[in-house]
Amino acid sequence: MKPYRQEIWKYFVFLFMSAVVIGALAGCSGKQAGEEPSAAAVGERIHQAVNLDEMKQGDIKKLVKLYHIEADEVEDFMLYTAASNVKADELAIIKVKDADQAERVKQNILQRIDAQTVKFKDYRPEEYFLIEKHVLKTKGRFVFFAVSKEAAQMEAAFDSAWQH
Repeated sequence: MKPYRQEIWKYFVFLFMSAVVIGALAGCSGKQAGEEPSAAAVGERIHQAVNLDEMKQGDIKKLVKLYHIEADEVEDFMLYTAASNVKADELAIIKVKDADQAERVKQNILQRIDAQTVKFKDYRPEEYFLIEKHVLKTKGRFVFFAVSKEAAQMEAAFDSAWQH
């Protein structure tokens, strides 16, 4: 009778360990390795990290106008701009169709930064300071741009979108 109990015990241990391994693997399978999130998912992470209520959401026309990019280059995006033209706050998460386009979009945003610098430098020094402390980076097919007092928190939320 004793060997029978040992076999049952081993069977239950095996089942338990299998369940643990399957559970661990299932927890990591929500996103395949290297899979990029959507701009909306990244934007939602940022929205959870900081309050964007003071900004207004922009559409594709606004995106094209501000950054001089072609609408057909953009796969997905999220854009927030200041509600008033005396503020410099901006948040753009742009997912381009081809990773090669990301660097060109980044260069266009640098032109936008230059224009905003000229606009605010003598007129609104506190807004100029925000522009000078902007965050602009690329990650795969994404271009991230933030001008805000909370740009560092926005950047951290952007970066966390690729972590499990």
